[in-house]
Amino acid sequence: MSGHSKWATIRHKKAQTDARRGKLFSKLIREITAAARVGGGDPDANPRLRTAVDAAKAANMPADNIERAVKRGTGELPGVTYEEVTYEAYGPSGVAMVIKVLSDNKNRTLSEIKHVLSRHGAHMGSAGSVAWQFRSCGIIHLPADAYGEDEALEMALEAGAEDFRHDGSIYEIKTESGDFASVRDALADNGAEILHAELTQIPQNTVTLTEKDAKKMLKLIDALEDLDDVQNVYANFDIPEEVMEKLAAE
Repeated sequence: MSGHSKWATIRHKKAQTDARRGKLFSKLIREITAAARVGGGDPDANPRLRTAVDAAKAANMPADNIERAVKRGTGELPGVTYEEVTYEAYGPSGVAMVIKVLSDNKNRTLSEIKHVLSRHGAHMGSAGSVAWQFRSCGIIHLPADAYGEDEALEMALEAGAEDFRHDGSIYEIKTESGDFASVRDALADNGAEILHAELTQIPQNTVTLTEKDAKKMLKLIDALEDLDDVQNVYANFDIPEEVMEKLAAE
């Protein structure tokens, strides 16, 4: 798992109790709306919507908010139409970045992204210059204190997982992107406690950052993710464990 993924997990926990929660809700609502528009309003028949709804529930979003977002996506309620766009960029130390966007105004969004990149010593890349360095897959986390490692491994294999690893306080289960929904559902049907589940972009290789460069990179990602239109930022950097601990404590 890249350093960015670990840092995102740390921030996800913090988001439940700080000001980021409101922005998280806004991004989740956009994703629910977009997912319902593309694949329909039934989570059981729309894996993307199911993932978005599960994430919203995990963030304690009120059920009414979720229902309204679905109905805006299906057209039952009026709402904004968001266009999905992917931008590619390079951050400090040559870190490759994939920026996923849901926007109702691409010109505005691109201008905002370029401004943030420029302020943090980063720049846009040409189409295709970065995306090839990432692979789409599913990631599912189970609590390590709830299961023995052999038990968790058996659950993962029976569900059809591609890979399994014990990473500190969690078991990380990796799936092919097309198998993500079925593996997640098989684990849930087996009574597994799923802490986190998402489709993501995994870098094929990573750049190891010093503490100084890690701070720069994380500030850049924070600034990008503070933009309303930016849904996800994927980056191919890694942060040594001792540096990660220092940053997490700040």
